[in-house]
Amino acid sequence: MNNPDAPQTDEPTTPLVQVDNLERSFNMGHQTVHVINGITMTIQRGEMVSIIGSSGAGKSTLLHILGTLDRPTKGEVLFEGQNMFTASETALASFRNRRIGFVFQFHHLLPEFSALENVYLPALIQKMPKNAAIESAKSLLAEVGLAHRFDHKPGELSGGEQQRVAVARALIRQPDLILADEPTGNLDTHTGDELFDLLRKLNETLGTAFVIVTHNEKLSHQTDRLIHLQDGQILEDRCLKETSPSPEID
Repeated sequence: MNNPDAPQTDEPTTPLVQVDNLERSFNMGHQTVHVINGITMTIQRGEMVSIIGSSGAGKSTLLHILGTLDRPTKGEVLFEGQNMFTASETALASFRNRRIGFVFQFHHLLPEFSALENVYLPALIQKMPKNAAIESAKSLLAEVGLAHRFDHKPGELSGGEQQRVAVARALIRQPDLILADEPTGNLDTHTGDELFDLLRKLNETLGTAFVIVTHNEKLSHQTDRLIHLQDGQILEDRCLKETSPSPEID
């Protein structure tokens, strides 16, 4: 994971993710539907990027390719300079489990397990010792404000609490990148704002990169960068980071 306290240099660094001339099309009967049409972009370590656009613009498809859940028709996705899609499906699955976390609109928690168990189970699958996995899960649940909910099952939690558990679960393997597809879309405005504030805090404190697909224009403008997709292409790629004003000279 990126260390925010590491000394900074002026030397150029390899982006965490680099996307070059990405295309994705689907065959629908006798017709080919082009969903992604030549996207080129980068994601830096520790960056928080929002992706907006109307339905059908290609947002979720792009997110699935970034997460190696889907393969592109053409183009490359480089993760720390390595082309991910030259790897086998087994190698891709291993990479995905170690380096990428996912948060979706619907939390997909296992209803029969407690919040604590939902968070630490992915770590057990990755062969983390159980005691270490449990302690890490407790720490993450406390970080997202759920230290008092360890033993509660998803059905006993509010929608916002369920999404917080899903966020903790996504972080349990200390990924370099979190991909979130409409994480606030199933929540009321206040709860959605609180969850987004949490994601921003985690981004800043952990140095984890976030790419968030959202229809919420207000929230999208609180990220470091905003990418606007239209018809599978980048209509706008805008930096939203505030820069310090130049000092006034009398």
